[in-house]
Amino acid sequence: MNSDVKVYSLSTCSHCKSTKKLLSECNIAYDYIDVDTLVGDERKAIIEDVKKVNSRCSFPTIVIRDKVIVGYKEKEIKEALGIHGS
Repeated sequence: MNSDVKVYSLSTCSHCKSTKKLLSECNIAYDYIDVDTLVGDERKAIIEDVKKVNSRCSFPTIVIRDKVIVGYKEKEIKEALGIHGS
């Protein structure tokens, strides 16, 4: 992952889908990992990564540079991205 924005998500999560949609609509480049589609050691490693920034390991977990946002919080996401307005 080499973007400033990382999304740890679940493929079936409506809040995760909303987060990705918001980022796309704002033309924000982001990397995402659908944690539930991973298996074995790869899945364990990513879950450990998520726990480092969100001890509850809930989704979506969004990392924008050094800010962590848990859940679909449009206002907080836009603020962290420096997007103002609606």
